Amino acid sequence: MKKTLTVRPLDERTEAPALEKRGRGWNIAESRLDSIHDMARAQKREPTAAQALLGEKLAAQELGKYRLHRQAVIGSAILDFACQPLKLAVSIDEGGDPALTQRRDKSLEAVGILILRFPAADVMADPDAVVATIVAALKLRWHDQRTRAKPPHGARGYGR
Repeated sequence: MKKTLTVRPLDERTEAPALEKRGRGWNIAESRLDSIHDMARAQKREPTAAQALLGEKLAAQELGKYRLHRQAVIGSAILDFACQPLKLAVSIDEGGDPALTQRRDKSLEAVGILILRFPAADVMADPDAVVATIVAALKLRWHDQRTRAKPPHGARGYGR
């Protein structure tokens, strides 16, 4: 019997798919993951005008050891820019299906990734303001990561 791929109606797919602890943490077939990485490479070679401009502006920023990588693959999503250590992603809205975008964002937010969205028109009109927003969010994520409650050095339960 031949299987066919169907897409459920929008009202039936409001929940983000659950993450699984196999492979890279997402339940994605290796062949699909390979094709996603191929698409990301192709998009990296031919960026849109907004992606190119924002990438140029972000590269000029002094971000220390943290970098925003272009066309980063997280799960089955290709994000315009992402800093995986700080769990921050930047997406430039240039059209597309908002329902699919919303579903993807739910999956990413379920694992703690903050997604910043900017319309392409805003990036082209005032890229410096967009960069300032991104850098401020990066600094806030870094600060939150550093000040997160850590157990005292001797309170790990070893031998006590």
